[in-house]
Amino acid sequence: MLILLPPSEGKAPRGTSKLRRLSFPELASPREKVLDALITLSESGQAQSVLGLSDGQAAAIALNRELRTAPGLPVSDLYTGVLYDNLGLSSLPPEAKARATRRIVVFSGLWGLLRLGDRVPPYRLSMSVRLPPMGGLAAFWKPHMAEALDPVKGLVVDLRSSTYAAAWQPGERAVTVRVLREAAGTRTVVSHMAKATRGAVARSLVESPDKIGTARQLAEFLAERGHRAELGKPPRPGRPWTLDVIVS
Repeated sequence: MLILLPPSEGKAPRGTSKLRRLSFPELASPREKVLDALITLSESGQAQSVLGLSDGQAAAIALNRELRTAPGLPVSDLYTGVLYDNLGLSSLPPEAKARATRRIVVFSGLWGLLRLGDRVPPYRLSMSVRLPPMGGLAAFWKPHMAEALDPVKGLVVDLRSSTYAAAWQPGERAVTVRVLREAAGTRTVVSHMAKATRGAVARSLVESPDKIGTARQLAEFLAERGHRAELGKPPRPGRPWTLDVIVS
């Protein structure tokens, strides 16, 4: 099983180790291209505008300028925010932490793909950015993501936002999890609640040693753990299943 997560804009303020270790070594070359381009941009006067940062976020540009020498920290400690708070990696028992390390893949505009044990410094770069000179990052990363992930077998549980989902589509072996809020008979998408629920779903998946191989098994598994899960109709060939998690 693969569990696909987006990164978080919120990150730990500083790393502690000079040791860099990255999984998916086949991404080394595109990572270097994006890293060089981001540092070059961050040394110019255009960084705040291109990166889409507010005045209050502009201090993050200095982190980008230091990426070659800045100390790193494990991805499990790097990302903060609602999704990762509800995933609660630090409070998982050892067996669940090991499953999380094997199963979770985080999509990153800078690094491409990351495992929880990878060590990288804090940075600021969304997948939505059009980074000179390569342009849109989702389109840039797409062929490299496919090369790295297409050979991986098993169910893919997609908990990414649409911005990061554009970088790789795993096809009909995947289940895209949507979170809908139901009130007065109407269902709507709520971003904050969606992040919290996705984090809770990911935690359920790594806490359990159960082998889940199909979309229907996933829906049954989440229902058994208290989630209100509704599996959509079988998808068209090449498209993922849709699983709605309904919250009140």
